[in-house]
Amino acid sequence: MKALTDLFFDNRFARLGEAFSSEVLPEPIADPQLVLVSTPAMALLDLDPAQAQLPDFVELCAGHKLWSSAEPRAMVYSGHQFGGYNPRLGDGRGLLLGEVLNNAGEHWDLHLKGAGQTPYSRQGDGRAVLRSSIREFLASEHLHALGIPSSRALCVTSSSTRVWRETQECAAMLLRLAPSHVRFGHFEYFYYTKQPEQLKQLGEHVLSCHFPECLAQPEPYLAMFRSIVERTAELIAGWQAYGFCHGVMNTDNMSIMGITFDFGPYAFLDDFDAQYVCNHSDPQGRYSFSNQVPIAHWNLSALAQALTPLINVDHLRETLGLFLPHYQHHYLERMRRRLGFLSADDGDQALLERLLQLMQGSAVDYTNFFRELGDSAPEHALARLRDDFLDLAGFDAWAADYRARSAADGSAQAERQARMRAANPKYILRNYLAQHAITAAEAGDYGPVRELHQVLSQPFDEQPGFERYAQRPPEDGKHLEISCSS
Repeated sequence: MKALTDLFFDNRFARLGEAFSSEVLPEPIADPQLVLVSTPAMALLDLDPAQAQLPDFVELCAGHKLWSSAEPRAMVYSGHQFGGYNPRLGDGRGLLLGEVLNNAGEHWDLHLKGAGQTPYSRQGDGRAVLRSSIREFLASEHLHALGIPSSRALCVTSSSTRVWRETQECAAMLLRLAPSHVRFGHFEYFYYTKQPEQLKQLGEHVLSCHFPECLAQPEPYLAMFRSIVERTAELIAGWQAYGFCHGVMNTDNMSIMGITFDFGPYAFLDDFDAQYVCNHSDPQGRYSFSNQVPIAHWNLSALAQALTPLINVDHLRETLGLFLPHYQHHYLERMRRRLGFLSADDGDQALLERLLQLMQGSAVDYTNFFRELGDSAPEHALARLRDDFLDLAGFDAWAADYRARSAADGSAQAERQARMRAANPKYILRNYLAQHAITAAEAGDYGPVRELHQVLSQPFDEQPGFERYAQRPPEDGKHLEISCSS
């Protein structure tokens, strides 16, 4: 394990030059305090967990110090926001400190969010607040624990620095990790500003650094795009299977690595509602839960347009056509596991669609339903769950078909239960739980948010003594809409 000073930086993106990013130093926050730290994220950098207890750790993560080989850069990009093109966005409050090369030969971006103003701040103060930093930390680490690709969170630091949003709040910084912070919007920026040389330079960088396996293909850029399509399809399948709503699927929030990225007004479903909109700033429901699949396809189309100088248009269209079948394959595979099926059957998709239709409007808790379905033999679990449904006749018909489908797999109940517990979390990051922990943290008590992080890090385990985190939310804690303001 390494000490903080042992990290080796290989800043490949910074070497692209001034057309791609601007050199900016972090603006420190006052009196920094460590709120949260992720030991598994530290391990990605080969850092000894004890390093988090050192004063230098907090100072580095709050902008007071820099690693000697860090090269802080604010990246420039553009993107489609709620369907409209914004020609110049960029890191308005975040800085790519550099890329750490670990012992496994992996590069990890260190990105400091809330680091102050940059050339792309657009009249903003460049700060993040404590609530948004905590929310991103919890969500990214929880999604990883659920097996859904995500950026990672190393730590959150709070401060006595005050900033204004709707009210006065504490400024904070989040240090997050990702294999890359290149977004769909990076390619859009150079395409729409008519900088073909830089577009090709970016493409060469992404190919060599993040998709080197594509270099041996007859058409490397096309192979890269296909990989991005497939990774994005698999990502969205994970979101839909576990009820995650991103809330702001703008193209500047879409990673070329196919990971969950840039957390804002996200939510996990409480009661199942396909039309759920978690973002208070999305009155038209563009980014509703059910729209995430077509929006991901739309975003990939926007990326494809930006890649037309590098890839044949017909080949791009053909590759885009792979998105939906690839998504459906991965989604159905995840849902088969959630339903406890070992094998695949042609009727599985129809069986699943019937279940979701029955859930819609019945106030069925999406997470708890699947967990309880696997806690006992099907006939006993279904009898207990029946009362949650409005259409009892419809549910009874579905339950009979589900029992027959489960019996066809032929596995013993103990095996089925273990399999379903490994696929169905007992604990999910509900917005009301996050808000309770944030309220305590804003009052200076970090105990609740650290405990919540601990529970969510092992979402599939029983964790005796923490059952309260698995309870259905109170009525006033359901379907909370969260603001983009952070």
